[in-house]
Amino acid sequence: MGNRTWPDDYLQKRTSPKDAIRRIQSGQRVFIGTACGEPQRLVKELAAQSGRLADLEIMQLYSQEVSPLTLIADQSESNCFTLRSFYLGSAKPRILAKDKRFLSPINLSALPGLFKSRQLPIHAALIQVSPPDDFGWMSLGISVDVTMAAAQAADLVIAQVNPRMPRVMGRSFIHVNEVDVFVEYEEELLTVKGLPEMDSAFQIGRHVAKLIDDGSTLQLGLGIIPQATLESLVEKKDLGIHTPVLTDEILPLVAMGVITNRKKGFNEGKLVASGAIGSRNLYEFLDDNPSIEFFPSDYVNNPVNISRHHKMVSLNVAMTIDLTGQVGADALPYTHYSGVSDMMDFIRGAAHSEGGKSILMIPSTTMDGKSSRIVSTLERIAVVVPRGDVQFVVTEFGVANLFGKNLQERAIALISIAHPDFREGLFCEAKESGILGTERNLSRSICGIYPHEMEEMADIQGQPVFFRPAKPVDERLIQEHFYNMDREDVAARFLQEKLIFSRKDLSDMIQVDYVNEMAMVAVIGELGFEKVIGVGGYFLILAQNIVEAAFSVLKPWQKKGIGTVLLKKLAKAAQDQGVVGFFVYTQPQNQGMIRLFRKLPNPVTTTYEEDMLLLSCRFDESI
Repeated sequence: MGNRTWPDDYLQKRTSPKDAIRRIQSGQRVFIGTACGEPQRLVKELAAQSGRLADLEIMQLYSQEVSPLTLIADQSESNCFTLRSFYLGSAKPRILAKDKRFLSPINLSALPGLFKSRQLPIHAALIQVSPPDDFGWMSLGISVDVTMAAAQAADLVIAQVNPRMPRVMGRSFIHVNEVDVFVEYEEELLTVKGLPEMDSAFQIGRHVAKLIDDGSTLQLGLGIIPQATLESLVEKKDLGIHTPVLTDEILPLVAMGVITNRKKGFNEGKLVASGAIGSRNLYEFLDDNPSIEFFPSDYVNNPVNISRHHKMVSLNVAMTIDLTGQVGADALPYTHYSGVSDMMDFIRGAAHSEGGKSILMIPSTTMDGKSSRIVSTLERIAVVVPRGDVQFVVTEFGVANLFGKNLQERAIALISIAHPDFREGLFCEAKESGILGTERNLSRSICGIYPHEMEEMADIQGQPVFFRPAKPVDERLIQEHFYNMDREDVAARFLQEKLIFSRKDLSDMIQVDYVNEMAMVAVIGELGFEKVIGVGGYFLILAQNIVEAAFSVLKPWQKKGIGTVLLKKLAKAAQDQGVVGFFVYTQPQNQGMIRLFRKLPNPVTTTYEEDMLLLSCRFDESI
C-alpha cells in the first residue's frame, strides 16, 4: 500500500461486481453476510458466475430458502455449491433436511472463535457495509454477529458499500484498510413482512408476561410467539434488551418508555444486540442511534456476559418437549429464518443471572392441530436443551416450572398444559413408560380446562398473595398445607381429628374438573416453589344443583381476608356454572367460618343437624 492514505486506498480497491466475484475460485469456502445484511448484489453475481465454479462451500449464519445460492444448491444436478449451515436443531425444514449432512451444530458464542482460529479457514467473505466515515470506518450495520469474525479471518474480503446500510454504534466497525475489494452498489436492504397472527401466540404471550418482572433484561428469539410476547409487555417498566437479533416489535415499547435499559446492571442505558431483521423503519431507528450498540456474537452470546445482567430472562421458542423435559428446537413455519441456535448460551447465562429465568414457549399442537408438541418421548429429534437446563415451559394452556422437579412431577405439569385432546394419551403413555406410578388414575383436573380468568394477585398486609384455581401439580403443596395446620384447625376443617392426609382423602381438592368440582388456593412464593396458605373448594350435589364447600387458612394468615377472597371466587364460579345454592357444614363454635359465610351477598339460613351447624344460601335471593 506504500504511503497511500485510506481514501486513496479505497479508490484503488473499487471495482465492478463481476470483477470482484471473479477473484473467487473453485473449491474455496465463502462466507456471506447474515440474514437481512446479505450483500444481495454480490450474491446475485456469484450465482451468475456459478457456471465457471465448482465445489464452493457457502457459509451463512441465517439464510432464506429463496436466496439465489440456496436455489442453485437445491438443484440435484448442481455441483457448484454446497451449503454449510450452522444449525443446532433437528433439520425439519425442507432445505435443511435435504442437506442435513452439511449441518454443523455449534453454539453461536463459539462460532466467531472457530473462524478466527482458522480451524475452519475462510477463503472469501462477502459482506455489506455503510460508506466510510471521515476516518475510514464502515459499519457492518444490521449484520455484526459472526460477520465481523468472518471478515477478520478471511483471506479475501469483498465489501458491498451500500448507503442504505445504517451506521450502528458499538463494535460494528471495520476499516477501509481491512477490506480487499469494494463494490459500490445502492439497493434496499432485505426486509421481512409481519408474520400472520396466531391466537395461541397471544395466549402464550399473556402467560409469559406474568413471569416477567419490572426491570428485567430480555433476550428474544424470532417468530410470532416472541413478537406476541412483546405486545403483552406494555404495562411493564424499565425493561432492558440484550439479544442476538432485534425485530420491529421493540419499537413501540421503546417509544412508550417500557424499554429504557436503565436497570440492566450491565451496559446500562444501552440496547445491545448483534443484528437486526425487520423493516425499513427498524433500520432507520438503528442509524446513528446512541442508545443502541451492536457487538459480535462472542460478546452478546457469551454466557458470562449474559449472566451479568439483572433479572436476565431468556425467551425462546421450542418445537417439542417430552414429558421428562428434553427439548427439541427447530425453524418453525412461522419464523422467517433458520440457522444457528443461541438458545443454550442464553438459557445457561440467564440461569446464573441474579433473579434470572429461562422461558421456553411451545404451541401445544402443530399448525394443523393433528399432533401434540408435548410428547411422551423424543424420537428421531435432536435434543437441543437437556432436561436439566429447562425451567419454565409455557403453552397457550398455562405455565409449568420444571426446575428441581422429579420426572413424575414434570410429566404431570406438562400434561396439564398440553392440548386437552392429547392429555389422556400422554397420561397413558407416561404410565406405560414408568414415568407415572401405576397407582395413578387419570384425574379430571388433568383433562379439565384451567380457568385462567379466576387468577388474581392481591396485596395482603404488604405480602403478595396469588389466588388461583388448584392444579394437578398442587397435590404435594396441598398435602403440606394440611400438615402445617394447627390440630384444632384440622378438626374444624375435616370435622374430626386427623393426622394423615392421603391423596385419596384430598381427591376432592386435587382432582377437580373446574365445573362440577372446583378448588382455589392462596399461595405465596415463586411459581413452582409456592406455599399454599389457604384452600377453598366445593363439589356439586347434582340432584339439588347446589355445592358443598369447605375452607382452611394457616393460622398466621387468618383474619387477613384470605378466606373472604376464596369464598367470593368460589361463589362466583358456582354461579357462572348455573348452580343455585351454596352450603357448608361447620362446628357451632367455629365463629370464623360463620362470619366468613355471612359475607356472601345472599341471605344465610342456619340449621342444626345433630351436633353440626349447616350454613346455606341461594344465589337467587338477596339481602
